Amino acid sequence: MRVIRIFLFPVSLVYALVVYLRNFLFDIDVFKGKSFKTPTICVGNLSVGGTGKTPMIEFLIRLLSPEKSVAVLSRGYGRKSAGFQMATEASAVELLGDEPFQIYSKFPAIPVAVDADRKNGISILESTISPDVILLDDAFQHRKVSPKFAILLTAYDGLYVDDWYLPTGHLRDGKKEAKRADLIIVTKCPELISEAKQQQITRKLAPLKHQKVLFSYLKYATTILNEQRSLSLEALKNKKITLVTGIANPEPLVTFLTQYGIEVLHLRYRDHHFFSKEEIALFNTKDFIVTTEKDYVRLKGKVNELYYIAIAHEFKGNGKQLIASALNEIL
Repeated sequence: MRVIRIFLFPVSLVYALVVYLRNFLFDIDVFKGKSFKTPTICVGNLSVGGTGKTPMIEFLIRLLSPEKSVAVLSRGYGRKSAGFQMATEASAVELLGDEPFQIYSKFPAIPVAVDADRKNGISILESTISPDVILLDDAFQHRKVSPKFAILLTAYDGLYVDDWYLPTGHLRDGKKEAKRADLIIVTKCPELISEAKQQQITRKLAPLKHQKVLFSYLKYATTILNEQRSLSLEALKNKKITLVTGIANPEPLVTFLTQYGIEVLHLRYRDHHFFSKEEIALFNTKDFIVTTEKDYVRLKGKVNELYYIAIAHEFKGNGKQLIASALNEIL
């Protein structure tokens, strides 16, 4: 794979040029981004997948919804529908995409919509439900909308400053576009990351004067659950499970489970994978299936003895309070 990526380096140079020209045309107002009356908070990254955007949207919902009416707008990557779609009790995962469906399943009182045309989606949400704030999931590259506040995520083990453009690397946008972020969050850090390491990474990211750099780690639940029951991971010690993942980077989850002395048979699929009938039939030959929240919404009702493990962002230091303070200033 690495050899192929190196071979494709000339393609990445062409891609980098296209990305640069597109951003330049937005910067000089040849292409224009639209601002909306409703405050919009953008959550995104510069790379493809694996930085924890969905858990961050869920964190913001929990943070803001007690006092503000919140709506979520996503592209709905991988869905089998087109145009604007509002999540309802009748919505299927194929209609919304896995991540928006997951969010709606966890927060049924929160309006969740999908639309590849973010301007159209925001306009419909403003005219139909008039929320206090709209969370834009994975919209950092969508410059046709100028958000009120932009949160840029970058993974601890894949900082954008150390990466390169597709297809040689994982960058889908220019490193210098980090200048558009109001807040940079280094995600998936070791829980015990030192202050010295945080300072080292902050210097490497070289934030602008208006930007703060925060650090978070993913906190896995100590139980697995489904709609009928839950089991502690301690109860699974020395037992064998089948782990099914369709996410960008499942290694931290595998490591976490094995730390409990669980024997893991890992069936790994690409991010946003929609499972075939043959794959589901294979899963049903296994005695015990554990998966991620995102994969659970695609597999529930189809796989016997299916459980998922929840995750959430936890922040180092006073990161949560800093986010709350920054958002209070714009809402």
